[in-house]
Amino acid sequence: MKILLMKDVFKLGRAGDIKKVADGYARNYLLPQGLAVLATPGAVKQADRIRAKAATRREALNSELGGLAQQISELRLTFPAKAGETDKLYGSITSQQVADAVTEATTFEVKRQQLEMQPIRTLGEHPVVVRLTMDLVPEFTVIVYREGEAVPGSKQAKEEAAAAAEAEEASEVVEEVAQAEEETEEEAVAETEETEETEE
Repeated sequence: MKILLMKDVFKLGRAGDIKKVADGYARNYLLPQGLAVLATPGAVKQADRIRAKAATRREALNSELGGLAQQISELRLTFPAKAGETDKLYGSITSQQVADAVTEATTFEVKRQQLEMQPIRTLGEHPVVVRLTMDLVPEFTVIVYREGEAVPGSKQAKEEAAAAAEAEEASEVVEEVAQAEEETEEEAVAETEETEETEE
């Protein structure tokens, strides 16, 4: 089925483009949502006007959401989760949870359909892309950490890492001291034996 796009549709085209799509996709999604109309000769004549109008709207939207895109790209969202020894989660972090967290952090409502992500099922850092407009697609980081542990990169995590490093350093110093004492004792024993042999 040939359709004329009335609005930008991600991965399909921009407003004013004439595209050939599956009948079901057009009938069940594009046409009812007002994203496209049938590409009749009358509609095709209006393509340039639709394209120009959409370009103006797109430009305004891009400048309006530019600051938000910058704000989103700096986000580092953290989620505590229960996980097994292999770092696999018991359950998952869904796109809805991430969308809610973005909305809370930016006060701009982001729908889960705007996020390009699969449910997160492992611990660690995960990049997520959000589609604000056709041109603005900022990427941000989602960090999933084990429940009860410090958030990676947080002050607490850095303090714990520093404490662990300090403890390791201290244990190395203790080992070195013990080794030095052992060597001193061995030398003292060797000297005593030499003295005894000389006296004999």
